[in-house]
Amino acid sequence: MTSGEGALRGLKGLDHVLVGVSDLEAARANWQRLGFTACPRGRHIGWGTANYCLMLERDYIELIGIVDPTQFTNNLDVFLEGGEGLLGLAYASGDMAETAAALAERAIPADGPKDLKRILELPEGEVRPAFELLFPEAEALPGARAFICRHLTPEIVWREEWTRHANGARAILEIVGVVENPEALEPAYRRVFGERAVHLQSGRLTVAVGGPTRLVLTRHESLAEVMPQAVGRERPTQRLAGLTVGVRDLEATRGALQASGVRAESSASAVMVDAQSANGVALSFREMPEA
Repeated sequence: MTSGEGALRGLKGLDHVLVGVSDLEAARANWQRLGFTACPRGRHIGWGTANYCLMLERDYIELIGIVDPTQFTNNLDVFLEGGEGLLGLAYASGDMAETAAALAERAIPADGPKDLKRILELPEGEVRPAFELLFPEAEALPGARAFICRHLTPEIVWREEWTRHANGARAILEIVGVVENPEALEPAYRRVFGERAVHLQSGRLTVAVGGPTRLVLTRHESLAEVMPQAVGRERPTQRLAGLTVGVRDLEATRGALQASGVRAESSASAVMVDAQSANGVALSFREMPEA
């Protein structure tokens, strides 16, 4: 499913979110404790960063850390000075040339497309997943550091065994961010995702970015209504705060977390893990019906 009517041509929804971590190996172990299966480690060619990806059915969570501070880190070092957490997100394009042309038609400046590869360290040897990246100006997608990604070799990273998770995770349903003035961001998101995809209600901006995923941008004082376990973190006024992950069976998710000794709050409709337990990411699990 693509993004809403009037969205940029080629946009397909969310591709992945990035979680900046200070110790990549410790973060991998921590998210495995949270019930996620991690891919083998990847290393960005020509950069000083590496990652572990938690592949879901159509999107994924990327844990990214610095392994060589003498090389280019894309400002990850600056971000980590404020602590670990959600660094940004990537939207998916099915045709990067078409998306780039659509940005140009709407007079939205962008850098790229640029090619990127990473080395994926498999037991049988190295493989090199390849991507195209496009970076619209920050004002085009405000309130969240974001770019556009197209996978050139999706078969390398979307392996069935990597999409099976003990917690039953299937997809990212919601990304929650804190901004000073949600109302001021509404025109920019309508310009990218279309009129019908963007809703402003009670000072909260909700963007249907495609598929089952929505981006919710709210003021700090309203955060408790959206994601209570994200309240209280000492982060800048504008920040990405947390994720809601759709799962197959919420009761099974509760059991998996309990078996791993993860402290979580439960309600009838969600299981919530605080940011301290998930490398700065307030995490919710919600049951997601089969398509």
